[in-house]
Amino acid sequence: MEILTGEQMRRVDDRAIRDLGIPGLLLMESAGRGVAESLLGDYPDLRSRGVVILCGKGNNGGDGIVAARHLARAGVVPSVLLLGAASELSGDAAVQLVAARGSGLEVVEVRSERDWELRRTILSRPGVVVVDAMLGTGVRGGARGLTASAIADLLASKAEVVSVDLPSGLDADSGAVPGPAVAAVRTYTMCRPKLPLVVEPAAALAGTWKIVPIGVPDSAVAEERADLEWLDADSVRPLLPPREPASHKGTYGHLLAVAGSRGKSGAAVLLGRAALRCGVGLVTVASPASSQPVVAAQQAELMTEPLEETARGGAALGALGRVLDLMAGRDALAVGPGLGPDPETARLVLEVVARRSAPAVLDADGLNAVAASGSRALSSLGAGPQPLALTPHPGEAARLLGSEPREIQKDRLGAARRLARETGAVVVLKGHRTVVATPDGRASINSTGNPGMATAGMGDVLTGMLGAFLARGIPAADAARLSVFLHGAAGDLAAARLGQEALMATDAMQDLPEAIRALAAGSEEREW
Repeated sequence: MEILTGEQMRRVDDRAIRDLGIPGLLLMESAGRGVAESLLGDYPDLRSRGVVILCGKGNNGGDGIVAARHLARAGVVPSVLLLGAASELSGDAAVQLVAARGSGLEVVEVRSERDWELRRTILSRPGVVVVDAMLGTGVRGGARGLTASAIADLLASKAEVVSVDLPSGLDADSGAVPGPAVAAVRTYTMCRPKLPLVVEPAAALAGTWKIVPIGVPDSAVAEERADLEWLDADSVRPLLPPREPASHKGTYGHLLAVAGSRGKSGAAVLLGRAALRCGVGLVTVASPASSQPVVAAQQAELMTEPLEETARGGAALGALGRVLDLMAGRDALAVGPGLGPDPETARLVLEVVARRSAPAVLDADGLNAVAASGSRALSSLGAGPQPLALTPHPGEAARLLGSEPREIQKDRLGAARRLARETGAVVVLKGHRTVVATPDGRASINSTGNPGMATAGMGDVLTGMLGAFLARGIPAADAARLSVFLHGAAGDLAAARLGQEALMATDAMQDLPEAIRALAAGSEEREW
């Protein structure tokens, strides 16, 4: 599903009105009705709690006025405050104001700070639900004047706030918070999710959000050619290939994993298990000689190979020939988890990645090896005919880009896109709302996952999943999107079963089969 900026949504609306002949008044009617229906569904006790609707002078305010009319028709009569004079409204919003008043609904005009002072106590009613329809996507440079005063009082109140389209005060085109902004518990957004709903710092103010359909055809959105996607079940389901009746293990590919070291063999085991759970036909794990028996003992279905090792128990550069031999005939390569920081191992990683003969995923110590080798190694990563995927967490991304983790976190989307552009690789920037970015600038933001997944081994599981899907012949960008979604979905299932605090990587892997099964079964069986 496309994620749109405010400007893109305005163009979509214009296209629907101008080219498809859908009246703007009808779109506003659908938006307001959808907001009212959502409120009635989410708040069964709405009549006893009471509703206050704060309306601005633009189309967002028009949506709020329509919602008020539909609520009143359902027996929930809201208090409606218009921040401005009725004469300042124009177009569809003005028409809707006349219709609302004609139906007997009272809309109070708040024309000055003094008027607001007299009315703001309405926000303090016990249990009241306040609908924010002040600015939506229409703000430029932050809220000002009367709207800013209303936002300040909303923040100081204990009212439960629901925003229409976007919490007022957010920059719809960047996800920034340029001034005072509403903190909503819910946001009902029109047609498609907007950028501030999914990127920080704005997303923290949006609460949970859902789409309100307003009758804009998908074709009108598709013409926008948005380069940002919300990664949900409908987006990834087509990427999961069905298993053919007349198939065998060779049909589903053979993954070679170069992973593990003395004391870190668990990373290799997690990688291999996750790959097997994602339907790959065969997995060979190549580990330093002292680690290989440990890996072999943990999972009977894994094939293992010993590698020449350093004195510190890491893979030695002398193992390069063996790794290249193993790579021949394999369908994908996964490198990095648990390899350790040995400089000789880092040199091995660089050689293996440079000479890869199959699609590859690079993670953990594999990424650190590249970061330690400087910008030249970084820029040459994506060279060659075989695709490459990188799966950094913010710290690893910062090392690769010569930055700091806090800078990566300030603009996760921009950082992922920059790293993909500079390396020519598909980039999976892990963390809250994991980002998948491709070198052409396209990106996806994941909808699944939870804070309980911030624990050891989760990244190793993701690397194994991605390696498996690469070995099954899925293109790198699609394999990354599918892996990220299912990884988070498995973590969500595990958290629902065990809670977030006690979650371990093996718990998420236990729920991975159910996540895959439910995705294949269709969205009607499980609400993601």
